[in-house]
Amino acid sequence: MLSLLAESAQLGALLGAATGAVEAVEPIYWSDLGMRPYLFEIGGFQLRYYSLAYLLGVLFAYWHLSKMIKQPGAPLAQRHADDLFFYCTLGVIVGGRLGYAAFYTGGASSIPSAFTTFSGEGWVSWQLLRVWDGGMSFHGGLIGVLLAIAFVTWRDRLSFMRVCDYIAVNVPMGMLLGRLANFNNGELWGRETDVAWGMVFPNAGEVVRHPSQLYQAGLEGLALLIILMLLFWRTKARYRPGLLVGIFTLGMGMARFVNEFFREPDEQLSDFAVQTGLSMGQWLTLPLILAGLIVTLYAVTRKPVGSGPGSSAGSQTATA
Repeated sequence: MLSLLAESAQLGALLGAATGAVEAVEPIYWSDLGMRPYLFEIGGFQLRYYSLAYLLGVLFAYWHLSKMIKQPGAPLAQRHADDLFFYCTLGVIVGGRLGYAAFYTGGASSIPSAFTTFSGEGWVSWQLLRVWDGGMSFHGGLIGVLLAIAFVTWRDRLSFMRVCDYIAVNVPMGMLLGRLANFNNGELWGRETDVAWGMVFPNAGEVVRHPSQLYQAGLEGLALLIILMLLFWRTKARYRPGLLVGIFTLGMGMARFVNEFFREPDEQLSDFAVQTGLSMGQWLTLPLILAGLIVTLYAVTRKPVGSGPGSSAGSQTATA
C-alpha cells in the first residue's frame, strides 16, 4: 500500500510539473511580430495599411465586376460599372465614417461625440473629418453603398436587386483586407482567453486575448468570398435576382454575430454590452440576418431570369 501511495504521489508530481510547464508557455506578443501600421513613410506622410486595404478592396471590386459583366445576362454595362466605382467608393467612405460616428462614439445613452460641437464652433466636430485617424463602420458603409447603387440604378433604369447581386460578390474581399489591416495595426483586439494562440496586444494590458481580427478576416472575408465566387462562377445563382446579395447579407450577419462573442466591445460601449447582453455590433447585425433570410427565400421561390438573346436579362443588358 505504501509503495502504491508513493507511486501515486510521484505520478501526481509529474502531472503537476507538466501542467506547470504548459502554464509557463509564453503567450504570443503582437509587438514581437515586427509589424507596423504603415507600409512606408516619406517625410510626414505615411501610407497606412488600413488605407491601402480600402484602396485595394475597391480596385479589386472594379476589376472583378468588369469581368463579371462580360458574362451572359449581365444587368449592367461597363459605363455603369465605372459610375458605380465612383459612387460606391464615396458611399463606403462617407457612410462608413458617419456610421462609426453615429453608432460607436459616445456612450450607450449619450449623443455621439463626433456630432457634438468642437470648441463651441460649428455643428460637426473636426474629429468627424479625420478619417486618417481610423474609425469606420461596416453598417454605415453598407448603407452608403446601397444608396450609391440605388442612385445609379434609378438614374439609368437598371434592376436594383440584380446590380446588388453583382456588387455583393466583391465586398468580402474588402472585409478580408480591412480585418487583416486591423490585425496589422494591433487594434480591435478580442476578449480575454486562455487558448494557445492567444495574443497580447499593445495598449490592451498584459492580458492574453483572442486575435479576433483574424477570425473576422476568415469568416466575414475569405469564407464568404469563396462561397459567393463559387455561386457566381460555378452555378446559375446570378439568374435568380436577390440570391447572391441575400446569401451575402445572411452570411455576413451570421459571421459578424458569432465573431462578436470573441471581439472586445468598444471601450465606450462596454457598459452597453453588459446592460443589453449583446454588443452594439451584434444588435446592428440582427436586422442584417433577418433581411438576408427574407431576400434569400424570396429569390429561391421566384423563377430565374433568362440568359439568352431576347430574354429579360439579355434585353436589359442591351438597353443599358
